[in-house]
Amino acid sequence: MSHEKFQSCIDACLECATECEHCATACLQEQDVKMMAKCIQLDRECAEICYAAARVMAMGGMFVAQLCQVCAQICDACAEECEKHANHMEHCRECAEACRACAEACRKMASQSVMSN
Repeated sequence: MSHEKFQSCIDACLECATECEHCATACLQEQDVKMMAKCIQLDRECAEICYAAARVMAMGGMFVAQLCQVCAQICDACAEECEKHANHMEHCRECAEACRACAEACRKMASQSVMSN
């Protein structure tokens, strides 16, 4: 399968990684940074898995469906944590939205990828 078939998922992953990086940085500027520790950790993990998934999709990797399933799980966890702070922090709201969109894109791509193999 060529990487063009993955383009919308690649875009969602890169958007999510960008929002996660921004959120983690913004969380470090919050008054109670210790309270934001789990959010920062999940932001960092989510950004890394999103970057990895985008790179593997770009190369047409053989394990892209499995990687994107894991990416969706981490995106869901990050979104869930960010949603706890979304009422007070715009960066967490935006991150949660990007994570949910990425999780959906990854699940869709993974299911289509499995069907075509």
